[in-house]
Amino acid sequence: MAEYDYDLFVIGGGSGGVRAARVAAGEAGARVALAEEDRYGGTCVIRGCVPKKLMVFASEFSGTADVANAYGWDMSAGSFNWQGFRDRLNSELDRLESVYRTLLKTSGVDTFDARARLKDAHTVELSTGETKTAKTILIATGGHPVRPDLPNAHLGIVSDDIFHLETLPKSILIIGGGYIACEFACIMHGLGVAVTQYYRGAQILRGFDDEARGLIAESMRERGINLFTGTNIMQMGPASEDHSGATPTASDATMGASAQQELIMAHGGVATEARPDHTGPIWVKSTTGHENVYDKVLFATGRDPNTTDMGLEDLGIEIGRRGEIKVDAYSKTAADSVYAIGDVTNRVNLTPVAIREGMAFVETAFKDNPTPVDHDLIPSAIFTQPEMGTVGLSEEDARDQEEVEIYCTSFRPMRTAFAGQPDRVLMKLVVSKATRKVLGCHIVAPDAGEMIQLAGVAIKMGATKEDFDRTVAVHPTMSEEIVTMRTPMRTA
Repeated sequence: MAEYDYDLFVIGGGSGGVRAARVAAGEAGARVALAEEDRYGGTCVIRGCVPKKLMVFASEFSGTADVANAYGWDMSAGSFNWQGFRDRLNSELDRLESVYRTLLKTSGVDTFDARARLKDAHTVELSTGETKTAKTILIATGGHPVRPDLPNAHLGIVSDDIFHLETLPKSILIIGGGYIACEFACIMHGLGVAVTQYYRGAQILRGFDDEARGLIAESMRERGINLFTGTNIMQMGPASEDHSGATPTASDATMGASAQQELIMAHGGVATEARPDHTGPIWVKSTTGHENVYDKVLFATGRDPNTTDMGLEDLGIEIGRRGEIKVDAYSKTAADSVYAIGDVTNRVNLTPVAIREGMAFVETAFKDNPTPVDHDLIPSAIFTQPEMGTVGLSEEDARDQEEVEIYCTSFRPMRTAFAGQPDRVLMKLVVSKATRKVLGCHIVAPDAGEMIQLAGVAIKMGATKEDFDRTVAVHPTMSEEIVTMRTPMRTA
């Protein structure tokens, strides 16, 4: 009789946990079970990357008619049907969840639709009342969006709620300057919502290349997003008649004071008791003293790992400041039988990284091939409009380490220049002056995410600037600039 019910018990049915469970069962022949308390597919499939990218696609069509007309077509923009899109989106998410369940079943993984916590280093308690034992336990519970510690913060929504809106708001205030805040600002603007964004820092997208994030901020403002840096929310509450005089700033004028008043009156113009199910307009006062009323307030101010009430501390597993599980290079916790991967470890919070961590875990724990996780030179994309693709070091981080040459160009791409639109793109290489290796590549352009994937292969292989120079350009394309820049713009 087996000492344990399973060789592996996975807690969390997101991309990382599902991949680890499938590979351990299918390739390593392990007896595997997985518990998921919500929907299979996790943040990425159900409330993150996938639905968000589909919303990006939907929002990009708003400018199609203008471009088409410049190219000789007689086309007019129609209206956006949120309910129709949302219903189709939900059907697609249902289909993808079904795919995840089927993949687990065909791999021979037992699944439990229940919350799981650790009773000891080899025992899992399920919310159904069952207990299961396993030689190894893998925690892949992901993270969740957080609200700020602010009175009436419950009146606002978080990124998970966007996909469940019954109707699109007429106006929205987005709090935050990270990639989630900026992506949703562009999405909502593209869908016809009047967007204002507050960020407390000096520039959005902190941690990314300064020049690239500066161009994105400029493009967002140019498109009509009211982006305020050095600004945060100070007070909020249900809007009342007393707030009807709230006046927009000069930059907020594109939203229109009359539209704000119309919004208040559409909801009766009366005060509403603050409550979690409040659906009326929301009054906001900023740290700069400006007051305004918005249909919705979206908090995109960070995400915390899902580690509450999991019994981790009782096992001596170290928990970080934000609730993240501390692990070593092999994703092992302080308890030898317990591992953790993905956003719950707060290392690099990207779906493909969680999947790679899951694969490395299986190699380590089930294939007698200890494999550390490689977090170096990970390409990523921010799906703003225009997109940003990035891999490697920013100019600022690189010059703190060594002397570098910066090859950079910014220009109006052919497609939109012909249509008389002001859009600009950026192509940038950060090059080591000593080794000539390309240390970083940063692209701001339509489909930058598609471009950076291929550039990431070359940079991961250690390509030099001369390797890029020897590559023949594909003409006419935006991406050809990556291999045609010959003279450094500056040395840093």
